[in-house]
This record gives sequence, structure tokens and C-alpha cells, in this order.
Amino acid sequence: MKELIPILSITGSDSFGETGIQADIKTISELGGYALSAITSIAIKGEDDTFIHNLPQEVIINQVRSIIESIHPQAIKIGLIRDAQCIKPLREEIIACRRIICDPGIISSQGELLTSQNTVEAIKKHLIPISTLLILKCKEAEMMLHQKINTDDDMIQVAQQFVEMGAQAVMLRGSHHTEGRITSLLYENGRSRFFSSHNTEGWQKHGVSAAISSAIATRMAMGEDVPTAIRNAHNYIHSQVVYAVSSKSQESYRAADLYNQFMSLITEHYAAHHDVTYYAERLAITTRYLSQVCNETIGRSPKQIIDNYILHESIELLENSRLPIQSISDKLGFSSQAMFCKFFRHHEGRSPSDYRRIGR
Repeated sequence: MKELIPILSITGSDSFGETGIQADIKTISELGGYALSAITSIAIKGEDDTFIHNLPQEVIINQVRSIIESIHPQAIKIGLIRDAQCIKPLREEIIACRRIICDPGIISSQGELLTSQNTVEAIKKHLIPISTLLILKCKEAEMMLHQKINTDDDMIQVAQQFVEMGAQAVMLRGSHHTEGRITSLLYENGRSRFFSSHNTEGWQKHGVSAAISSAIATRMAMGEDVPTAIRNAHNYIHSQVVYAVSSKSQESYRAADLYNQFMSLITEHYAAHHDVTYYAERLAITTRYLSQVCNETIGRSPKQIIDNYILHESIELLENSRLPIQSISDKLGFSSQAMFCKFFRHHEGRSPSDYRRIGR
């Protein structure tokens, strides 16, 4: 029996399970890792506000120490830590780990500041220098460095500053400097790679930040380098979080569950299968019922959903790679470049070449 790879998450608890340690455990486990946890704080939601109770420093450190001494995690994901005094001793406990993914969660998805300026300074001094990968929202980076991010060049300059602090690689997420698009940057070994998406609402969902960092940590623990881990983590997040839906009503639970399974299949098989029948058969339902499920859930047909996903991937490749049009066509599973161009023109009103030359 294959032994699971241990990944330690050090972060706060969200009793609703939407983010925090509960979401990290779910993500790590679903990706095939062995989830270990050290809780730093407990969020208690009231009717009008959320109260966050910080655990004592010795409790946090003792959790981490006992895990590292007995199990030796292959990667450590650092999330929300609100006690500035806890950060230096925490560094001493984890510094020997080869893969440290730091996603400090300074600002929530709603734009609320979750920690103090003293804690931010402690993170900069003690955690960033030992980070294999530092993951920050652009708003967090702006706050930490006291400068605005308005362009791609600004993102690169900010990432370089964090590398100068000691981080081996930096991932900046969630820039809106291009209208109608959300942009991320991976900066590693002096090289910049941009990722963009027009699904701005999906990538800003509550819990996405925690999910992406724990997914990356899991893939890195399994031996992948940073770019590969990010790519594979993004594929997982696409289907499980960004494009997923939830339902609290018993009547529509079945539909939401089927839709999420449908999206998971698309992310895995979109390049090989463009037809609705394939996915309906994999779900063991009729194409008619799949159409009913999709229309009920998001108001689109299965074919529209498949085409939209393929279009999204084609735009990603056109904007963020130098692959020839023929190679993109092959990668997306079209029988010929002509068929890909016809598909793209139908949805975007121009050819892939024109799109790449002129931009959106």
C-alpha cells in the first residue's frame, strides 16, 4: 500500500469550512496527500461580525514541534498567523523543511485586514527569507511594500523586491490592472510568467486563495517543481473551486453535485472530448438530463459550458505562450487548424492570429 506524503498546514480555523485549516485538509486529502495541521487562531462568526481568537504562542509552537519531530512533513504551508511574537520561534521550528509555501492571508477576500502591522513586519523579517514560494494577493503586496501595482512591470518589480528579501519564488495573484481580466505572476530565477483569466468572479471566491496555496504545497511535496505544481494546482482549483457551485437546498443538491462532477471531467478531458455525449456517459446519465442539470444550475447548456472552457484555455495559450496556432489547435484537440480557427472566430469574432496580434 502506497504511503501518503505528509503536508503540514499552519493556519487559522474556519468553523464553516470555507477556508482555513478545514479547507486545507480537504484540498490536501483530495490531492492524495496526508494532511497535518497546526491551528493558529479560531474564527467565530456572529450575525453581524466575525471574532478571531488567537491561540497562545506556546500552543501553536508545540503543535508544530510535535508534528515535525515525529512525522517530518515534505512541505509546509503557512497561512494566517496573527501573533507577531509567534513568528520568529515558528521560523526556528520549520526552517529545516525543504519546501515552505508562505501564503500569510493578510487581507481577506472581502478586503479586510486580518492582522497587525507588527505581524506584517515579522513576516517580512522572518518568514519571507525562508520561503520556497511566497504567495500574495496584489493588495497584500501593495500594503507590505507601500506601493501600487498598476502594470505588468509593477508586478515584476514588486516580485523582485520579495526575492531580494530572500524568497526563492514569488506568486502575485489578483491584479485588476487590465480591465475585465484578473492577472497573476510567477517570478522565479529571474524569469517572469504571467497567467490571466477573464473569470474574475470565480478566482475571487472566498476560499480560493487558501485552496490554491495548499494545492501547490501538496504538488510540491510530491516532487514537482514550482511551475509544474502551480499548473497542476490551477487545474484542480478550476474544477473544485472556481467553476464549482454549491447548494444548501436538498432539492437542488443532486444537480449541483452532478454539475461539479461535470466540470471536473471537463478539466481532465476537454482536449480529447468536445462532445456532450462523452460526459453524459461518464456521469451515467442521459444528455437530456445533463442539459436539465446545467440549465438549472447556471443557465447554460452543456455544449456552451464545454465550448466556454475550451475558449478560455485557447485564450490562455494565445496570451501566455508563444506556441504556434497549429500547436495550440493540436493541444486543444481540434482535428485541424482550420477547425480551431472556425471555432475561435465563431466565439470571438476574429481569428486566433488577429486576437494574438491585436489583443482583447
